[in-house]
Amino acid sequence: MAKILLIEDDVLIQKTVGSKLKKEGFEVTCCSDGKEGVEKLATELPDLVVTDVMLPYVSGLEIVSAVKAITQKNIRTIVLSTMGQEKIVEEAFELGADDYITKPFSLTELTIRIKKQLSRT
Repeated sequence: MAKILLIEDDVLIQKTVGSKLKKEGFEVTCCSDGKEGVEKLATELPDLVVTDVMLPYVSGLEIVSAVKAITQKNIRTIVLSTMGQEKIVEEAFELGADDYITKPFSLTELTIRIKKQLSRT
């Protein structure tokens, strides 16, 4: 069973996405801010991280950088954001994000993209 770290400060989105992923058979750890996300990243060593860009304390872009810096494990990252601005998208990919999804998004699409990323590890 793949482990997913979900870092999302919107409680409704966190609960909805977390519930869907658990139903799909994933082991999901949820965090509400970037600081907690970085801590869980180091202790949980997930297979994939789904993170919002705008987070309290540590941004989603900093999370993407941390994923590559904290561990040698090939952890895939998917960035979620309401900001579809080219500069933010470009920066996310430059920092090592594997995928980028603009909110609002379909839970089915997110699940498909997660499975696709996990098949690449």
